[in-house]
Amino acid sequence: MTVTVTPVEGRADTTAFIRLPYAIYRDDPLWVAPLEREQRAFLDPRRNPFHTVGTVRLFLARRSGTVIGRIAAIVDPRYQERHDPRCGQFGLFECVDDTEAAAALFNAAADWLGEQGLPRILGPLSFSTNHECGLLVDGFDRPPTMLMPHNPAYYPQLFNTCGFTKAKDLLSWRVPMPADGEPPAVIRRAAERALSAPEVRIRPMNRRRFDSDMAAIRDIYNDAWSQNYASVAMTDQEFAHTIRQMKPMLRPELVQIAEVHGEPVAFALVLPDTNQALRAARGRLTTYGLPIGLIRIHHAARRINRIRAIATGIKKEHRARGLAAALLTQAQRTAFRLGYTETELSWILEDNRDANRSTKALGGIHFRTHRLYERTA
Repeated sequence: MTVTVTPVEGRADTTAFIRLPYAIYRDDPLWVAPLEREQRAFLDPRRNPFHTVGTVRLFLARRSGTVIGRIAAIVDPRYQERHDPRCGQFGLFECVDDTEAAAALFNAAADWLGEQGLPRILGPLSFSTNHECGLLVDGFDRPPTMLMPHNPAYYPQLFNTCGFTKAKDLLSWRVPMPADGEPPAVIRRAAERALSAPEVRIRPMNRRRFDSDMAAIRDIYNDAWSQNYASVAMTDQEFAHTIRQMKPMLRPELVQIAEVHGEPVAFALVLPDTNQALRAARGRLTTYGLPIGLIRIHHAARRINRIRAIATGIKKEHRARGLAAALLTQAQRTAFRLGYTETELSWILEDNRDANRSTKALGGIHFRTHRLYERTA
């Protein structure tokens, strides 16, 4: 009855790795099953460009032949160069409520990272802050929004028991749509001040200039996030891959770009919460060759009423202009016109006081916290 942990080898192990969450979340009505084909592509070095810059080792935990846990150990040279040359990452953790199994998984990941010269581990990250990250520690009463992690309430205790301590909290805020679609006066005034400069304008993403607008957003993102906690720059290939995945979800009028003298200098990437539709697919687009999942998504998509501000970014030299208020004001007005009733801003670092203060002024309610953990072997 002891727990054994082995590296993932071959398609059968990969399939077991991907399908374990269906057992973990069988009785969780809030869980949104990811599409299996997308999970398989995410893990495939031939299809996910992260694998061209980083190295990932997957592990499965079994007891009496039954898979009861999984984890990924991650080496990202960009992280070591920018933040800590002795720190590796872990992610994609899933486990039954079993301290022995969790400890075995964490130790397997830590041992492998130690062999790479990385005695400190940080996570969960899948596989960096450019993807899903953090463990849900508060706010278990609502389903997750798109590209945000969800996990059982017993996970934090597993982490604590296995020697992890808090590294950083990531805060999620929800903003109910005002009856008139207008943000509070303090935010409107800040937006008006920013737009009073004749060289400044806010515009939606241009569908006909999709590639150039996305390239501008990539450059702003890498500049604006370069000093953020645990961040790594996205390669051109990673960004293009991410945007290809997001493109079916995009509503160009929700994506706002700020220009100064015609040059893009800031953005707000806002998307409909497609998790509200994805839940209907139950992880599969087709069943026995029939597009059942696709049909379910199509019908459910009509009921999406929430948007998520996934990221905002302002080039360093333009941060004093108040562009964040102008971007979010325009995004909220557009969302109101399109019929959305709630905005989620997630995630924001707990010690980003300016962003959290501005979000609260916008009418934001802090309703969920994800946590990054660290441990030294």
